[in-house]
Amino acid sequence: MSLHELNNLPGVTAVPDSATEHFVFNHTMLRVKDITRSLDFYTRVLGFSLVEKRDFPEAAFSLYFLALVDKKTIPQDAAARTEWMKSIPGILELTHNHGTETDASFAYHNGNTDPRGFGHICIAVPDVRAACERFESLGVDFQKRLSDGRMKSLAFIKDPDGYWVEIIQPTPVSA
Repeated sequence: MSLHELNNLPGVTAVPDSATEHFVFNHTMLRVKDITRSLDFYTRVLGFSLVEKRDFPEAAFSLYFLALVDKKTIPQDAAARTEWMKSIPGILELTHNHGTETDASFAYHNGNTDPRGFGHICIAVPDVRAACERFESLGVDFQKRLSDGRMKSLAFIKDPDGYWVEIIQPTPVSA
């Protein structure tokens, strides 16, 4: 479907108001049970950089902001870093409620069991096959491997809380 056809779907307003021209989809927040496991997954396994941490001891939670950026591009000055972080797309905010990691019966709803709601986040990689082989070697849990189902060009892995992460590549996957 062409962009023109998308912008002219019946009953759909697909043309943004000019007042929204400089809006940025900045971040998505996920609640995580064990911040140590989650930071390991998102930094070591998926390549995110920890950009900022904010603690709220009176409310017993901490926020961790991550981005898929070269660490050298992250401003060192705290005020400049906060402004930069609020201006770029694709930030992942992990919210850790203190103490959840020690409660064996505690778990967050991953959105993919009934009642369904939140579905997944998505990471684009240069080579989906190579990425999946690496995830396999790291012992990452898969929801859907490349070989599963009809859609052979994408995979779904799971983070430590069971949230689904879709893995795609921008170019067609060769047969």
